[in-house]
Amino acid sequence: MTAFPDPELGEPFLLTPGPLTTSAQVKRAMLRDLGSWDGDFRAMTAEMRRRLLAIAGDDGTCDCVPMQGSGSYCVEAMLGSFVPKGGKVLVLANGAYGLRAAETMRYLGRAFTLIDKGDYLPPRGAEVAEALAADPDITHVLAIHCETSSGILNPLPEIADATRAAGRRLLVDSMSAFGAVPLDVVDLDVEAMVSSANKCIEGVPGFGFVIARKAALTAGGHSHSLALDVHAQWATMEKTGQWRYTPPTHAVAAFLEALRMHEAEGGAPARLARYEANRDTIVRGLRAEGFETLLPDRWLSPIITTFFCPADPAFDFATFYDGMKTRGFIIYPGKLTVADSFRIGCIGRMDSRVMTRAVDAARDALAGMGVTSAAPRPADLALAQASHAALAA
Repeated sequence: MTAFPDPELGEPFLLTPGPLTTSAQVKRAMLRDLGSWDGDFRAMTAEMRRRLLAIAGDDGTCDCVPMQGSGSYCVEAMLGSFVPKGGKVLVLANGAYGLRAAETMRYLGRAFTLIDKGDYLPPRGAEVAEALAADPDITHVLAIHCETSSGILNPLPEIADATRAAGRRLLVDSMSAFGAVPLDVVDLDVEAMVSSANKCIEGVPGFGFVIARKAALTAGGHSHSLALDVHAQWATMEKTGQWRYTPPTHAVAAFLEALRMHEAEGGAPARLARYEANRDTIVRGLRAEGFETLLPDRWLSPIITTFFCPADPAFDFATFYDGMKTRGFIIYPGKLTVADSFRIGCIGRMDSRVMTRAVDAARDALAGMGVTSAAPRPADLALAQASHAALAA
């Protein structure tokens, strides 16, 4: 394992779900300028695609198409390219990213129906099966693999089973999970999935990628957009080895180095084990200080965890944020609609030793604010208890 960054060098750890802390090797890979049409860069693109297909469990029936832009660009590209204009999508939402996908469908002007589970409850396979049985017009199901609003890891296998049994097609937003949390596109019968360079592979922002069935890629003709047409991007890459439009060359170079490091670490299983250890360390440490998690242990993802803000009147999130940053850690504000919260990311070039230091930083930041208890408000504690009961049912 190569050395982890040190905040004493002026670079704080990003306890976020991406962009995230990257290795020195990944950063150094961006110091070289590359020609987007040059053979060296075409070879880098080809290697990147091969490596991603291997992580996804491809058996030769899928292909990988990198797309310029952030994760939301890739989600829109997937929805616009694989859902026919006369199709209909069942969007499964339990946080901001499922709701954003629904909003994307509105912009596309294509039919959809929404199962909205609120802030923390997962969509379950039985609900999907019921919705599909009730509406034969639904052609596709969109699932969020890890909903980072709450930090919940959604039950993708049972959603996939229900979708397959109903003869519909599964689309997956695995932005924050792919590369660590298992996702076998063949075993789950995924039509297409998307992820991003700056997540569990530990690259830098600039592009994402679509992994899709070749049969779906060859169809084409659905896209609402010139730039976001996955079929056209794929066809160009197959013919020339090049991206259609200017690629983020430096980000690709960084990502390819990150992929090599991912393999050297032991692939997705080793990456998952490190992230789980990070999560367990931060959860155990902050709970010992009195903080409460939104979710019970069974539903805590290894990607990001939501904590309730303390009820102590001396607590102020902006001050807490600044205190953590001063001590070398950048955290994430909460996205719950029903409670004040904040989030701690567990992914990136960090290990459990770093997370122990983050717990120490949180303790010191609270002390500096004069906070004597990190316990949440009674209403938030009741919400946590309700969520635990509902998720146990």
